[in-house]
Amino acid sequence: MAELLHREETHRLIGLCMEIHRELGRGHDEIVYKDAMVVELSRAGIPFEREKRFQITYKGALLRHPYFADFVVWDRIIFEAKAVERIGEAHTKQVLNYLAASRLRVGLLVNFGADSLDWKRVVL
Repeated sequence: MAELLHREETHRLIGLCMEIHRELGRGHDEIVYKDAMVVELSRAGIPFEREKRFQITYKGALLRHPYFADFVVWDRIIFEAKAVERIGEAHTKQVLNYLAASRLRVGLLVNFGADSLDWKRVVL
């Protein structure tokens, strides 16, 4: 069986998310979970960029509206946080678009809005 790309890193991020969900529970706005993620990533000494901007080009022209990924962690994983009832196809497509724009291969889509933490690993 092939080894999952960035397996250890994504598992570590999921562990941090479980801690956040255990502490805060569900029901908060998405921004609260993102702020808590900053605390957890910082305390763990994990390098990240928040609201990472990715420019989109079309036929060599730079488009006016960029993408903003919630986090890029370790310069190789897109991390997208949600606080919704359930993860939908539109959320997965959003992560795939971020991956294409960033030229990264692995994304982690995490939903803090359900009774228990829900997550999806997205690979381009």
